Amino acid sequence: MTQPKKLYIKTYGCQMNVYDSERMAEALGGQGYVETSSAEDADMILLNTCHIREKAAEKVYSELGRYRDLKDAKPDLKIGVAGCVAQAEGAEIMRRQPLVDLVVGPQSYHRLPELEAQAGQGRRALDTDFPEEDKFVHLKARPKAKRGPTAFLTVQEGCDKFCAFCVVPYTRGAEVSRPADRVMTEARDLVERGVREITLLGQNVNAYDGHDRGLAGLIRDLARVDGLERIRFTTSHPNDMDEDLIAAHGDCAKLMPYLHLPVQAGSDRILKRMNRQHTAEQYLALIGRLRAVRPDLHLSGDFIVGFPEETEADFQATLDLVEAVGYGSAYSFKYSPRPGTPAAERPQVAEAEKDERLQRLQALLTRQQRALQDAMVGREVSVLFEKPGRMPGQMVGKSDYLHAVHVTAEGLAPGDLRRVRVLESGPNSLKAALV
Repeated sequence: MTQPKKLYIKTYGCQMNVYDSERMAEALGGQGYVETSSAEDADMILLNTCHIREKAAEKVYSELGRYRDLKDAKPDLKIGVAGCVAQAEGAEIMRRQPLVDLVVGPQSYHRLPELEAQAGQGRRALDTDFPEEDKFVHLKARPKAKRGPTAFLTVQEGCDKFCAFCVVPYTRGAEVSRPADRVMTEARDLVERGVREITLLGQNVNAYDGHDRGLAGLIRDLARVDGLERIRFTTSHPNDMDEDLIAAHGDCAKLMPYLHLPVQAGSDRILKRMNRQHTAEQYLALIGRLRAVRPDLHLSGDFIVGFPEETEADFQATLDLVEAVGYGSAYSFKYSPRPGTPAAERPQVAEAEKDERLQRLQALLTRQQRALQDAMVGREVSVLFEKPGRMPGQMVGKSDYLHAVHVTAEGLAPGDLRRVRVLESGPNSLKAALV
């Protein structure tokens, strides 16, 4: 009996890359690969890369360097690079790292089996095209194995916004939406295998147009799927938050009261330089309309500190916006140039100023996060339990608001959706008891 080949995938970055890694593993399953958690045991190593973080490409080269000894010891070991760094620097990766056997962009990973076969014949393989065919149509059907209670489902890819700091339009391409019927088929399949919560993914997910009523229409159709109890979506652009989607937050019980809505800055001058195509006032008005239909909505956001030409007054405007919104969670970063983007060529803010401003912003965001989390004590919420905790008899899950919640009780299992009362608020989680 032929022994299965072992596949090790290391995933960087966003939830879309997590979803993509799952689909790449499934695509290679037809070539006899099963996943392993150890690079040392692998017959193929695949790095699914992200170009958003600082020095992303150099980190990939550094990681590849760690595999040189493995390749020397096992000459038949195949090493591949996928994702957004692969898309941006495919030929350069091949030139700089002779140990790499294949490079594939995020729009072409349905071609992995043929690229793997090409590499198996001793020919290095490179595919960073933006093919006309829909990769999801060409991927094999998902295996029918049991799944955990939560899953990601990509419904939209690419972005047409061209923010001055962002590489996504160049690495993921133009906005493309999957047809609603295909999304519904995949969602039903996930539910049949045990999934109770689905997070819809897209670089600009609320620009989804694969349904005649956009993302709101897709969410309403998903809400009618028996066994699917929770729906979330990420990541959104303020300009695509239409009135129907706003209304869905108030009248669709399965759409969770948590929204990640990046703003990046609070200064209109900087927002214009970023090409965000909205003002701080418009963003705040949008938050007001959302909270009018769902007063308990928890907001999450993204912030870039030290964008080129940002002054102290510009930064203060960001702090003012944060104070006005009150975020339950947020991601904040120092600006770092991305080659090929407009902002990379502009006068840069000194690193020391970026550091100091980031510390001030993160201190404010942390205070807000803790205050909202502490306010949960005494409240009843629903928790979808996902896995055992560290303590005997403990189970951990997520609240409606995406808080991590741990409960110690007999008889709980992954996939259980139960009402709890929050007893304590810790640094990064809540302690609760079953109601």
